[in-house]
Amino acid sequence: MRRAVFPGTFDPFTIGHYSVVKRALAFMDEVVVGIGVNGNKRTCFPLEKRMEMIGRLFVDEPRVKVAAYDCLTVDFAKQCEAQFIVRGIRTVHDFEYEETIADINRKLAGIETILLFTEPELTSVSSTVVRELLQFGKDVTPFLPEGMKID
Repeated sequence: MRRAVFPGTFDPFTIGHYSVVKRALAFMDEVVVGIGVNGNKRTCFPLEKRMEMIGRLFVDEPRVKVAAYDCLTVDFAKQCEAQFIVRGIRTVHDFEYEETIADINRKLAGIETILLFTEPELTSVSSTVVRELLQFGKDVTPFLPEGMKID
């Protein structure tokens, strides 16, 4: 079984995140969307809400699981018996950061990181931008996966 963890805060889960999961399913048997809990990070949506929103998106896809964790991502991946970590890359800055983390994770646990480059039309979409638009009362529907409700 080829299992990957797709880690993030997912506050909220965007069309970019959705794209990464769908693309990873092309070569993984299972993808665990791991919602990292970071006490130092203020989130817009409570953990339970994020888990519910993502779970609803993949209700008909049994190969996608959603779980929360509050440890190092590499330790969570080991707990899930995942052989891979999947990450989306939007910019060169993302690449440099992810390369460093991937090297550390490989040295710590032998877990490989697979980097998927964001589809060109999605490079400007980020949870940060979506949160800011929400704060100012803007419609964020174009940046969310089809059918995702933020209520």
